[in-house]
Amino acid sequence: MNLFKRAWWRLTGAPGKTLMLVGLFFVICTLVLSGFLIQSAAARAADSAKKSVGAVATMQLDVNGLLASGKNNGSEGHGQIPGTIGSAGDLQRDLVDKICTSSVVADCNYTADGAAFPTGTTKLYQPVPAPAGQDTTGTDLFKVDGVRKLNEVSAFRNGDSKMIAGKGIGPDTEKDEIVVEERVAEDNKLRIGDKVKLKIGELMPGVDKSEHAFKVIGIYKNTMADTGQYVPAMMDPANQVYTNIEGASLLGGKTTDGGGTLKSATFKLNDPHDLEQLKEDAKKAGADLQIFPISVNDKQYKTLVGPITRTASFATVTVWLVAVAGTIILALIVASHLRERRGELGILLSLGEKKPKLLGQHLIEVVACSVIAIGLAGVGSQFISGAIGNKLLAGEVDSAKKEAENENLQPDHSDPSGMSKQGDDRPAVDPIDSLDVHLGPADIAKVGATGLGIATLATLVPGARILRLNPRDILTKGD
Repeated sequence: MNLFKRAWWRLTGAPGKTLMLVGLFFVICTLVLSGFLIQSAAARAADSAKKSVGAVATMQLDVNGLLASGKNNGSEGHGQIPGTIGSAGDLQRDLVDKICTSSVVADCNYTADGAAFPTGTTKLYQPVPAPAGQDTTGTDLFKVDGVRKLNEVSAFRNGDSKMIAGKGIGPDTEKDEIVVEERVAEDNKLRIGDKVKLKIGELMPGVDKSEHAFKVIGIYKNTMADTGQYVPAMMDPANQVYTNIEGASLLGGKTTDGGGTLKSATFKLNDPHDLEQLKEDAKKAGADLQIFPISVNDKQYKTLVGPITRTASFATVTVWLVAVAGTIILALIVASHLRERRGELGILLSLGEKKPKLLGQHLIEVVACSVIAIGLAGVGSQFISGAIGNKLLAGEVDSAKKEAENENLQPDHSDPSGMSKQGDDRPAVDPIDSLDVHLGPADIAKVGATGLGIATLATLVPGARILRLNPRDILTKGD
């Protein structure tokens, strides 16, 4: 008799057992397919995040690297302040501009920092004077930031500051042009085009104490209101001055050779894997990567995809656990069914039926149940995977936000004193908090292959005993 007919009669003749197999396969295939769908959605989200934020490589002075190279003692500082670090520790703008031409760099930016003492014609904004007897010599300064593009400074991107007159700092800004805050402009009665005089903000011996003239090209407003209490001038947002790299280097007492001295430079890459190529291009441009290492800051990318990646990893583990557990459970059920059908098997063998065909009949029965279950799983898993995935993802997002709130800022290695901190100067981003689940042919193919593989293993492993028995043994042995 045809083994397909026998399989059909068996399935229709024992509907309870058939429904049990279909139900078990449905649960297994639904969980497995949901895991595959979560993995696919996570991969699409990660790829989209990578394209949207890319990666940022940072280049800045590593004091330990400079000391290890020995170049700090072998070169003499040639800026306004002959210091112990020397010119080997100066990251020059001209060098960075060469690196910015690399084919893997989508955009670049850099900053410099400095300070400036007020003069007889330019005074600080101090609504509350310092307490009597307090020495404020080291804090009564303007804070000077040298930037390439003022509109990329975090305070202007997030709305804490905005231009109200004139123009901001750009690549074409001259070294004697500055942008000042509205309160400083009002106190000093400054307008666009006026000249202000500032002194280099350093107290070390040998510093040029002459006044340097700057032209006001812009006035901005900072939204932080006065506290009504004494605040050191340099910490008051009103005393923040912006200029270009050369202007900040001059007021910081650093060399203006090579376009000025930078604090750090950032390079936006389309892909974190482009880091090695960027390093090669930097070496060709003349950079010493021991002194000025380049590292990728993929904090935004990790923030975006961190929770969804962990959710996908959990889904992967779930797929494996369900597949292994499902195979074991089905194998036990098939073994139990074979034990119940020993008499049927012995009769068929005694009538001349071949053992592989008997095993094939059982395989057809199990595979038929799995095919039905796979079809049903394809209908329901898209909704189930979306609900389960978003629930798991919500927990991971909460954990990621708590980690971000508790994260300490890392020390700024470009600051020899080690006192300052650095953070990511790019806009804060929220983690991806939803899954875009789509059921495609590839997902159906994967769950189909998995389901059929489970059915085959669960049938062949216990069914292998049939090949080792003869009709007499099957009919005479009780169990």
